[in-house]
Formats: sequence, C-alpha cells, structure tokens
Amino acid sequence: QVQLVESGGGLVQAGGSLRLSCAASGRAFSGYIMAWFRQAPGKEREYVSSITWSGGRTVYADSVKGRFTISRDNAKNTVTLQMNSLKPEDTAVYYCAAAYGARSYNPSDYNYWGQGTQVTVSS
Repeated sequence: QVQLVESGGGLVQAGGSLRLSCAASGRAFSGYIMAWFRQAPGKEREYVSSITWSGGRTVYADSVKGRFTISRDNAKNTVTLQMNSLKPEDTAVYYCAAAYGARSYNPSDYNYWGQGTQVTVSS
C-alpha cells in the first residue's frame, strides 16, 4: 500500500523559510513523478513543483520559481520542498503527490496523495 506522509508545515512570517518533507513508502517509485500541490481556502488545488524520481528533473510554477527548491533522496525515499522568501499568498495546505509516467500539472492525473500539511505565512 502506497503511503505519502508530509511533514514540516507551520506558521512563519513573510520572508521566512520552511522545509516540507514527503516520506514515500509502499512501492518502488522509479518512473514516477513526485509533485507538490497546494490548496488555499476557497481555491482550486494548484501545481507547485515536481521532480522525476529517477533523473531528478525539476519543474516549478512561475509563482514559486526562484524561491522554492524541490529535491529527492532516493536512499531515504523522501521528497523535500525548501521554501524561502515566503509570502502571505503562499498560505495553503501543501500536498505531496505521485504519478507514473509523464509529468502533469493536473491534480487528477496523480494516483497517490498525502494527507497535506498546513503552511501559514503571516504578513
């Protein structure tokens, strides 16, 4: 059974940093895309960033480019999202997700999801 478990959310002031982690278990993730999405109250879930499990290729939403960094540790089966220069508009529940095959920005293409972790950025 595949499990994705996020951790690392919290409350931070604007300009601060947080590091989110996603612990993945239950299968081998070679060939998978690992992604972070976020959902603010009253808004749709939106793509943040993704990384290929095998090659480590990364993609970022324009809204976080230059501020967030995604990485993975194959030995530990973890995916990390380092978030710097946080803004109040980054406030959301952040979700880790996994999909097999081609990269997608559409949440419906992802097979596995974590439970989410709250990130709140105060102004």
